Amino acid sequence: MKNNYGLNSIVKMKKKHPCGCDLFKVIRVGVDIKIECANCGRTIMLPRVDFNKKIKKVIEEEEK
Repeated sequence: MKNNYGLNSIVKMKKKHPCGCDLFKVIRVGVDIKIECANCGRTIMLPRVDFNKKIKKVIEEEEK
């Protein structure tokens, strides 16, 4: 998958968050990716390699 996500992108993950939502907003990009649940607002920090494996698709790309 091409990495077409960036800061403030909305992404859909393969697994759902415990609250039941699978949409997340990217709030930090670097070696680690920090995402925020669109439903409950909890944040998760993942290494970029793991994030690229767990992402399903990009719903909304970053604004340039």
